[in-house]
Order: sequence, then structure tokens, then C-alpha cells
Amino acid sequence: MPIKKCKPTSPGRRQMTIADFSGLTRKKPEKSLTKGKKRVSGRDSAGRVSIRRRGGGHKRRYRDIDFHRADKAGVPGVISALEYDPNRSVRIALVQYRDGEKRYILAPEQLAVGDTVICADRTKVRTGNRMQMQNIPVGYKIYNIESQSGKGGQMVRSAGTSATLMGFDGMYAIVQLPSGEVRKIRKECAASIGTLGNAEHNLVVIGKAGRMRWLGRRPKVLGKSMNAVDHPHGGGEGHSPIGLKKGPRTPWGKPALGVKTRHRKKPSTKLIVRRRIRKRKKK
Repeated sequence: MPIKKCKPTSPGRRQMTIADFSGLTRKKPEKSLTKGKKRVSGRDSAGRVSIRRRGGGHKRRYRDIDFHRADKAGVPGVISALEYDPNRSVRIALVQYRDGEKRYILAPEQLAVGDTVICADRTKVRTGNRMQMQNIPVGYKIYNIESQSGKGGQMVRSAGTSATLMGFDGMYAIVQLPSGEVRKIRKECAASIGTLGNAEHNLVVIGKAGRMRWLGRRPKVLGKSMNAVDHPHGGGEGHSPIGLKKGPRTPWGKPALGVKTRHRKKPSTKLIVRRRIRKRKKK
């Protein structure tokens, strides 16, 4: 969908851009597929702040998305509407199945109202169809990929993203993810064909602080503007340097930049063929 540029009627709208919703077919969601969404504002189960800079924002209704689709195997469905979802960057499609049931799925590019989609172990290689990766030709773009067979899609679900099926190695499929990481995934896992739509999402310019507040994002404050008890960068007169020879720190004193945070003993590490960030060779 194209991006619309606002008229400079105020400083906040001078650089602001918004997504064009003209391609959508409905404004109100399917009532049977929505439910209330509680705002946790970055709090954990104890009520303490575990994610900073969250809170406020517009009220939202949660759309129940079918990331699995396995229980509708072999049942064709027709796309009856393309809709906006405030809980994710990609657009969603309302599917009317032949047995009368309705469900939401993620909407890929080139999917239009009236198209037919189907999920099966093996089916036609067509945009929006879902099948096991062992039955998808090498080189095709895929999205909504399962990490464990039968668990439902967990990877590649953002707007404009897709992974590439590179090949097969024994019981594994080799997939290149949008980050550039090449990973092995069991070839019995399911994936959908195509590239997710709304690729211009990253071109939207927020324009003003208030628009971020609508999205539930609170302001950021530099650590060096805080007191010494609140942050390792805090203290001193005015905006003084952080004063740390070993580089910037998090509020909890750990290195903030250039440090790997992935746990080395994570079981899925052995399935990584090529890391997202390749190590530089020493000269």
C-alpha cells in the first residue's frame, strides 16, 4: 500500500506520513473473532516494570489470528475481506471456509478478495497456501514458519518480510531468515507461500511525540540525565560524559553495545548454519 504525506499545517505534520488504507475492504473487525486486550504497560506478574517506556496508548481489540490452520487441512477458503490490525504491522485477511467457519490469517502480497487459499500437507504452490516445507520447491519465498511441527507459525510474521527456502539436509530444511541468518528447521514444519504485505510500513514517519504515545510508547530519557543512583551514566554537572572506560552500560551495569546477548547453551544454537552477524577474520 502507498504512503501518504501530510500537508504541513503544523510542525508535527510537516514530516509526518501515514499509510494509505484504501486497499482495505472493512473498517470494523469480525465480532466473533475479536476479544478484549488488557494493557499490561510493561509490567510483569508481580506488577513491577520489566519493560521500560511502555504505557498509555489507544484502546485495542485483539483479533484472533489462525497461525496454525492445520485443523482446516483440505478445506478451501475464500478471502472475503482485507483488514487493518492495530496489534501487528501486517494486514490481515478474513477467510470464509467452505464449512461456514470464518478465521483471520496474515495477508501476503498479491492476495485479493475472492482468492482461494488452502492448507494441506501437500497442495498447489500458490500465494497464501500453506503446506509442509518438504513439499515446497527450493528457492520459494515463505512466511509464518513453524519452529516445531504442529505448534503454529512463530517466525517471519512482520510486514514486508519473507524467508527463502535454500534446500534440504536430511531431515531438515535450510531456511534463510529475513535477518540473514541461515537455520535448519524440521522439514515436516509448515510454512505459507509468499511475502507478507504492507511492505511500506518501515517508511512511515511518526512525525510527533504524541503519535508515539497513541501507540503506547513513553518518552526515553538519557542515562546521563539521571542521578547516579538511577543509572551508571548518571551524576555529574549537567550533561557530563558517562565516564566509563569500558563503554556504555545498561541501567543494571552490564555492557550495552557490541556485546552478544544470546545464551551459548541454548539448544537451538546447533541448528544455526550461518549467524546473522558474521565474524570478521583477523588480518
